[in-house]
This record gives sequence, C-alpha cells and structure tokens, in this order.
Amino acid sequence: MRDLRKRLGILTGGGDCPGLNAVIRAATKTAMSHGYEMIGFLDGYTGVVEGRYIRLDPAAISGLLHRGGTILGTNNRSNPFYFPIQENGETIYRDMSDLAIERLKEMNIEVLLVVGGDGTLAGARDFKAKGARVIGIPKTIDNDLAATDQTFGFDTAVRTATDALDKLHTTAESHHRVMVLELMGRYAGWIALYSGLAGGADVILIPEIPWNIESVLAKIEARRAEGKPFSIVVVAEGVKSPEGELVVQRRVEGSVERVRLGGIGQLVGKLIEEKSGIETRVTVLGHIQRGGSPSSYDRVLATRFGVAAAELAVRGVHGVMVCLRGSDISHVPLEEAVGKPRTIPRDHQLLAAARAIGISFGE
Repeated sequence: MRDLRKRLGILTGGGDCPGLNAVIRAATKTAMSHGYEMIGFLDGYTGVVEGRYIRLDPAAISGLLHRGGTILGTNNRSNPFYFPIQENGETIYRDMSDLAIERLKEMNIEVLLVVGGDGTLAGARDFKAKGARVIGIPKTIDNDLAATDQTFGFDTAVRTATDALDKLHTTAESHHRVMVLELMGRYAGWIALYSGLAGGADVILIPEIPWNIESVLAKIEARRAEGKPFSIVVVAEGVKSPEGELVVQRRVEGSVERVRLGGIGQLVGKLIEEKSGIETRVTVLGHIQRGGSPSSYDRVLATRFGVAAAELAVRGVHGVMVCLRGSDISHVPLEEAVGKPRTIPRDHQLLAAARAIGISFGE
C-alpha cells in the first residue's frame, strides 16, 4: 500500500561547502511546521537512484547550524542521466533517471529540493523536463551561478582565503620572497578578487582578464624599488597560461565536472622565479576553502534559501531555483539558473577599486 504521508525530499550534490547543513536544517524545520515529513537522500542523486535515505526529524537536524559539510553526504559523480553501474567488474554508465523519478513517486515525495551548483542543478532542470517536481537551491563556494547575486559558501571561502593571505604576508616579508597563493573558483575569479582585495595582494590573476608575465614582474620590481622586497600574488585556478591554455590537474570520467583544474599557481611561481631571480614559494589552498564552520553571513543566507524553498514546495510551486536578488530572496525558472556561468564583468566596481589602490591584474 502506498504511503500517503505528505513528504518533501532534499539532497546535496556536487562539492561540499559551508552552509549545507544550515539549508537542511531550515528546510526541514519549515516543512515540519507545515505538517510535512522531510526525507534526506544520501550522497546526492545516488541516494535517489539507489533508494538510500534518512528521515530528517528534530533529532537529526539538532545542532547543525554551525557545522560545515553535509550530514547527507554528497557526490559529484552521481549524474542520474549518466549513472555508474558495476557489471562484470567494469564500470558502465546508464540513464537511471526514470528509476529515480519512479522512486520519488513511490515514496510520495511531492517536491525534491536539490542543493547544488551548476552541474547538480542541471540535473534538476533535466528532471523537471521529464515531469519531476524539483526546486533548486544554489550552493557553491565559487559564486559562479548567474541567476543569483550570491551563493552560500562563498563568504566563508573568501574568509578562509583572506586568513591564508594574512599568514603568508608575515613569512613573505620576513624572507623577502614572492608568495603565490592558488585559489579555487573554477572559471570565475570571485574568490581570488574578493580575498585578494581583502588580504592586501599585490597581483591578482583571474580567468576574466588575460595576463602576461612581464606585467606581473613589473609590479614586483616596482615594489622592490619602493623598498618592499616581497610581494603577494593571488591566482585563481581557472587562469590560463600565458599561451592561453587551461592548466588541468586531471580528468575524471563519470564526474559531472570531468576537468579538474590545478597547477596554474606552480606555473606562475616558476615563471616569476626564473625571470626575476626572486625566491618564490607557492601555496595551493585547495579543499581547506570548502571546509570549516560557515560564516554568519552564510548561515543566514543558507537558512533563508532553505526556508524559501520549503515554503514554495508547500505552496505547490516547483521547477524553480531560489535566489538572492539584492537583499531579497526570490526565485527563477531552473532553465535560467544553469548553463551560463557568472563571471566577473570587466567593468565591475571591485576591479576599478583594486586598480585604484595599485593592485595589478597582470594586464
């Protein structure tokens, strides 16, 4: 006999980030206040395909607000339209989206809340096209989703990167070195720009602005001429080489994001040291940017997103993504939310502010 209790579902997909647990908590509390049960699917879309889940009751969501990561687990390889299956000791890929949608129907999930970035939300859009009821919640430290002014996780990542820059300053100054810090961000330079500005970087290299090593060296040499024998260079992972090539760490078959960026920091550091003769050290901050307790801002934004998504679901609205517009929470069709990354416009005010205080973008 089919279970007729009113239910919403929620999953977290893609890379983890601070604030995911705050979303789970807020959405569950809101759903329960309307008499709904919340089902948390484990490890992204994998939990939907394989029928793995937990019931999110008051005990399950207690104490979540300050916790980083996600109690549901996440997965950036669980595309239900290209799902990995083990057969005869080999991995093959099949479209399991029909099975996933059927599971949602069997469990009487009225709306599935999908928390993720571009890849995860693209899956939600495709689910919608097949008739599933879904609502997207934007999550990424990269802040590169076009339909929202900001994603939760970004503020915490910027704070982590800024703290790293503060620490690098003292050792750079002590040893008269150039310190290069490589940061995440995929193909957008938001983390690098914000943290570089906040952390007093001398050079910020971002994917949106082509650079050359001569301009970087000119900035470093100008500082030495001023009696400042050290420099801080921030590099976003999506910055291309001087020849215009992406620097790729590896490729992962079956992942929503097959190309894994990484290594541009080492390239920049090598060029600086070779051409200037100045001792240069490179730090790759990596997944530290994804971890830790969310900032107050991210806790509040994640909570607002979770409440808004659950409220929309209860009202019967679906096929949308909640978003931040100015200071207000709104929503847009899922089709508008994915497929077009939000990069830094060349006329952005922060670029002008950075140039005004002498920061070089390697132009």
